[in-house]
Amino acid sequence: MQAFLTLTRRELAGFFISLTGYVIIAAAVFQMGLSFVILLDKLQGESTPMPITEMFYITAFFWLILLLSAPIITMRSFALEKYSGTFETLMTAPVGDLQVVLAKFFAALIFYMLMWLPLIGCLWLVQYYTGSSAVLDMGTIGSTFLGIFLLGCLYMSLGCFASALTRSQIIAAMISFAIGLTSKTWAAQTLNYVAMREHMSDFSRGIIDTRYVVFYLSLTILFLFLTYRVIESRRWK
Repeated sequence: MQAFLTLTRRELAGFFISLTGYVIIAAAVFQMGLSFVILLDKLQGESTPMPITEMFYITAFFWLILLLSAPIITMRSFALEKYSGTFETLMTAPVGDLQVVLAKFFAALIFYMLMWLPLIGCLWLVQYYTGSSAVLDMGTIGSTFLGIFLLGCLYMSLGCFASALTRSQIIAAMISFAIGLTSKTWAAQTLNYVAMREHMSDFSRGIIDTRYVVFYLSLTILFLFLTYRVIESRRWK
């Protein structure tokens, strides 16, 4: 457990040692702020039949933040270790492959959730300028962040898997982005369970369907397992 925590702290600190983490957060905050400026301009002080969280979700900004940030956050997970030559050292350290995979995944997930925290500030500003207390409904905000968390679990695990496949961060980001973008369009052609837009729509309205929770966690475990198998196979090469 101590090794896992140490690795997680190491990975999380890596986002803030360089400018990469700050650039990601700054870009996300800018897009959040811009989306709410546009929303407020459209509302013109009029009431809306849907929660402001749902209005934010249906904008292109939400998916732009998710689809662009996830590959950039995770591309360094394993690819950087391989490129810099520290991967072999990590693999010979007294730490299990599963601990390495989980540490990199949780570090990416924690950073991802930190990136979304300014959304609460945006909602508070909307409440302040509109005078509507319903904007900061804790139930709706909680379910919205649960949806963001579950999507983050899936996309971070997917990104870690992509990063484990190559030593190039750029290629890892491209693979993660391509799979992530494709996964958004499975819905209409396959099963409704993969309809991420509809799932997030429910979460943003304060509706929590346990089937969606199980679905995202299952896919997350699947991609983490695939990542683990890739890392395990490299140990024996």
